Amino acid sequence: MIDFSLTKEQQGIVDKYRDFTNRVIIPNRAKYDELAEFPWDVVKQAYDEGLMNGPVAKEFGGNGFSILDSALSSEETGAGCIGIGISIDANTLALTPWVLGATREQKKKYIGELIERKAVAAYCLTEPNAGSDVAGIKTSAIKKGDKYIINGHKRFITNAEVASYLTVFAITDPKRGARSLTTFLVPADLPGIEIKPRMQKMGQRGSVQNEILFHDVELPVENIIGREGQGFIFAMKTFDRTRTGVAALSLGTARSAFEISKNWAKNRIQFGKPISANQAIGFMLAEMATKIELARLITWKAAWYYDKGFRTPGTLSAMSKYYASDIAMEVTTDAVQIMAGDGYSKDYPVEKMMRDAKLCQIYEGTNQVQRLVISKGILK
Repeated sequence: MIDFSLTKEQQGIVDKYRDFTNRVIIPNRAKYDELAEFPWDVVKQAYDEGLMNGPVAKEFGGNGFSILDSALSSEETGAGCIGIGISIDANTLALTPWVLGATREQKKKYIGELIERKAVAAYCLTEPNAGSDVAGIKTSAIKKGDKYIINGHKRFITNAEVASYLTVFAITDPKRGARSLTTFLVPADLPGIEIKPRMQKMGQRGSVQNEILFHDVELPVENIIGREGQGFIFAMKTFDRTRTGVAALSLGTARSAFEISKNWAKNRIQFGKPISANQAIGFMLAEMATKIELARLITWKAAWYYDKGFRTPGTLSAMSKYYASDIAMEVTTDAVQIMAGDGYSKDYPVEKMMRDAKLCQIYEGTNQVQRLVISKGILK
């Protein structure tokens, strides 16, 4: 029998993250949208309240969240601010290869240090000529004795300038190319690491992205995650888990934009009645509400599918990511339209939500690439 009710524990996750969002994220979202800086005070408080590193096992200091649990928490932070929410979730993204392939000793040491310092990590995959095409990565890590020498160029790296650790994907044999792609756990303060000035963005300005240059960076061999050549597998398995997080963040901001515009329409009087009483506006709200419900269903199913151990969770996670982020763009745009001049002004947060939603259609694989993933999955 299908049951869409949440367990007591899951409802507790929703309540805890919603309370944090209302108390901490929403009061700070306009400030960080204006400053375009990393929200350290919010992240530190999230650490203090036990809200960071959700999917990390409790043994290593996390909350032991399932993928569905993580989606529930991300929807709530996304409802407040996707930029701040992704600053939290990008740390989870960076730790996912650790969760998948690091040794117990590595997890205990490095995750322990991260939590003790209330620090964050960054996921370093994308390059100037290798975004969605992971096989095109050129950053190299050549083994010399008991060290790897890393050289290369990463781009659009979330949390880069504030990260204490970098999860770096690099090839160990240029002749083998992507077949030698390997994952490394790199302390961000090693000599030879150059962080470029942060990217200036249209939206999600409460998160930071930078380019990173690696100049003959020496890394001990024990900092490899898994084995040489497992990097492509770790990257794909990471996205299978985290794309539902992007879907959930998108869902959260769509939900907020809908609620704000709905309440505004119910109180905006024109020609003697609320504009929500006009069929044109009522039908827009009906479509927005329906699309949000559908986005939540595919997001929950994709997360559940992964948690249940199905062999090919990538197809559904790609569906959830592209559909929910497309819906977020549609709903936030409609919210601005319903609220007219007020929606377009900074007096209300829907204009920010519209700017924020756009990036969800781009990162962790553009939505065009998600359709490619889905088509390959259904045509196998």
